[in-house]
Amino acid sequence: MPDSANSQEGRRLCEAHTGQSDWYRWGPYLAERAWGTVREDYSADGDAWHHFPFEHAHARAYRWNEDGLAGICDSSQELCLSVGLWNGRDPIIKERAFGLTNAQGNRGEEVKEYYFYLDATPTHSWLRYLYKYPQTEYPYQELIDRNARRSRNDAPFGLMDTGAFADGYWDMQVTYAKAGPESIFVRIAVTNRGPGRAELAVLPTLWLRNTWSWDGKPAPAAIRLDDAPPEGTAWSVTLSGDSSLSGYRLAGRQTATPLFTDNETNTRELFGSRGPRHTKDAFNRFLVHGDSEALRGDGAGTRFAALRQVTLEPGETQHIDLWLGKDGGKDPFSALERVLAERRGEADDFYDALQPRATTEDHRILRQSLAGMIWTKQYYAFDVSRWLAGDALLPPPERLRGRNHEWRHMRAADIISMPDAWEYPWFAAWDLAYQAAPLALVDMDFAKKQLELLLGERYLHPTGAIPAYEWNFSDVNPPVHPGFALRVFRSDRSRTGVGDYSFLRRVFHKLLLNYSWWLNRKDFEGQNLFDGGFLGLDNISVFDRSHSPLPPGYRLVQADATGWMATYALNMTVMALEIAAVQPDYESIAIQCYEQFLAIAESIAGHDHVGLSLWDEDDGFFKDVVVGPDGRRHTIDVYSWVGLVPLFACEVIGPALLENCPRFARLLAEHRGGSVHGHFVIECPDTENERGEHLLALVNRDMLQQILRRLLDPGEFLSPFGIRSLSRRHAGAAPVGVVPGIGEVFIDYVPGEANSPMYGGNSNWRGPIWLPTNYSLIMALERFYRYLGPDFRVPGPDGEMLNLVQVADLVASRVVDLYRRNAAGTVPALRPDSPFEHDPHWRDQLLFYEYFHAETGRGLGAAHQTGWTGLIANLVMRQYRGQCEPA
Repeated sequence: MPDSANSQEGRRLCEAHTGQSDWYRWGPYLAERAWGTVREDYSADGDAWHHFPFEHAHARAYRWNEDGLAGICDSSQELCLSVGLWNGRDPIIKERAFGLTNAQGNRGEEVKEYYFYLDATPTHSWLRYLYKYPQTEYPYQELIDRNARRSRNDAPFGLMDTGAFADGYWDMQVTYAKAGPESIFVRIAVTNRGPGRAELAVLPTLWLRNTWSWDGKPAPAAIRLDDAPPEGTAWSVTLSGDSSLSGYRLAGRQTATPLFTDNETNTRELFGSRGPRHTKDAFNRFLVHGDSEALRGDGAGTRFAALRQVTLEPGETQHIDLWLGKDGGKDPFSALERVLAERRGEADDFYDALQPRATTEDHRILRQSLAGMIWTKQYYAFDVSRWLAGDALLPPPERLRGRNHEWRHMRAADIISMPDAWEYPWFAAWDLAYQAAPLALVDMDFAKKQLELLLGERYLHPTGAIPAYEWNFSDVNPPVHPGFALRVFRSDRSRTGVGDYSFLRRVFHKLLLNYSWWLNRKDFEGQNLFDGGFLGLDNISVFDRSHSPLPPGYRLVQADATGWMATYALNMTVMALEIAAVQPDYESIAIQCYEQFLAIAESIAGHDHVGLSLWDEDDGFFKDVVVGPDGRRHTIDVYSWVGLVPLFACEVIGPALLENCPRFARLLAEHRGGSVHGHFVIECPDTENERGEHLLALVNRDMLQQILRRLLDPGEFLSPFGIRSLSRRHAGAAPVGVVPGIGEVFIDYVPGEANSPMYGGNSNWRGPIWLPTNYSLIMALERFYRYLGPDFRVPGPDGEMLNLVQVADLVASRVVDLYRRNAAGTVPALRPDSPFEHDPHWRDQLLFYEYFHAETGRGLGAAHQTGWTGLIANLVMRQYRGQCEPA
């Protein structure tokens, strides 16, 4: 068990999990972006970006979620706290991160800011956030105009390209330190990084999320200025009224000007209609435009800011200290310095104990990636039925049969791990499963809850479908939930010595519904060969597998979908065997799931009654197949993750799992040699290694050898930074051939940003490095090694013979190298020729990107996706303990 569990932060986690103290009540649950989301879209045509643009966000009340810089809120998002800044030049107060919409960006939506998640503990007892704010006017229009002139073949034009930092900027570092579950110290440190004296307005802002206007009612509570603030404070406000947080107080140590308004939409400005007098944009109208009439003058409102003007010399720092809580005693700030020092030290102890042998560089990568995982937790609210009906907004009738109308049962109001709190401020099903792995390193209980969440009755469709993401809940993501549930269960058991069978049973029961949905909905012809559309891999195919249907009579059979389903069947088999160790009745379900795996294996090898093999014997690779109306098949000769996914269908069964399952053991013997109905289609499941273990796998060792030759070839899949998503052999857009029902098709190896608008064009699976699939491959290689041992070897990239754990080491080390400084002193993932190379105020700050250029390692796509890119923490841990997860 890691020593981190015995740290002070570990004890807080225990208190939170056992219900002794609600350390989770307050956290970094505020999104970086709430505008432009599906939830806020009440339009007839479903154009979410246009219906609620950035230009409305400062003056228009949100309905479902709030956003802000360096913000926190309670777990129901009743009360929110963040920081606004104004440099005296911008047309609006900087209250939220700016970025381009999907239509504005030459490569889709993209945030145009620099902010960093510096540190975080899982109970949020310690949080640190850094934002870099230009001292010159923020170039909103230039970013829009310059990107509009760029083609898809050009690099995006970013904030650094404008020269906005050349004349100086402000560093704003916000630190949260909890004295208790309902007592939080806040330190805002602003530093002048410019060449001369400069002024800055800082506005810590506290507000109530607007839920009252849904029903046309007045706000049930208000924030009020205290007549007599506590000792040691310059000012304080208290929340009063009908709220679960009534009595909460925000106090300031330094003098500030109190500003009040209401969190209401400025309908006059935005829509030219009558509306509330005091609105969300009042502080902006007051500070930027000098309109004092915009403010409430009675010392109360649903939105409050404490305006403090600072003037600093170059390099000078000033602190603004706050306290938020229920009971701060006579002098809330008397414990400030002690609590800040203690929580920082406890955070150091927690992470030092997590991996005490890591180098300084690896420790920084580990800690900042896990900080990003914690900072991108978000309160996510979405009642689909109410949203479709539109409450007071009276939406057009077209919406009632529009986006997500089949998901009326869905009622979300939860803290969820997001892929990226700006670019993807909504859950994605397979992202969430991968995100459970790094979360489990620091907070096993939260990781389990995330895996269970989408399987609950408020999310899981009555048909058994798991919601994919809010743009289309009915889309299909790879079924990775069972594999990560199984691995989280085993990791937890390895750490504590006790298996949480209650968790495993709950997940297993719900997954049976989803498993049946896949069998019934994605294998239309009952042939144990599957489709599923894009399956999260966006543009990886030669055509859009979700939105470009084949002509009538043609069918696409997907190697990745079939591989995922073989993996799903094995995951369910092993989960049932694990439960059968304590409840033998589950053996029959294990047998049923394994029989399904055997049927898939027989079909994918082409030895069933259909005779449709997805394995290309000549090329030694799995490929998609198009079947015509006459039954003739055509193989799509593409070498990508589509053909590597079947490797993931691999599990090792030890004697302990077979002890209570004699019928399952006999079933393995029936398929001695890998025979299914007289054909040898899988690795022999009956053979035992020296530990008495059995290998259940879709590929046998001969197939494995052939696939790994391509995988470890630098001219094909092996990049300096991991495994490419498309083989380099496709460079130059060579024709793939004529595919019946489609025509002549091409695919080009593109190692960086996409050159195709398919799926929005803001991601690319035709070459770049992606963490999730690399991680799944590494785990599969570990499982193969566990069974095959050190004597099974394959040729490495330099001709040396490598066993499978050495292959896994090679891939994992190259992926982590994305964030290690190379011989030139640069971090490959970060922008070259930038302050990240040499400036001490930038040098150690990391941005965790969505995917990476396969040749240079440069980070691409979403810049704060410590969602599944947070898996790099698991790979750093693996460097020191030898495997991703315990068996």
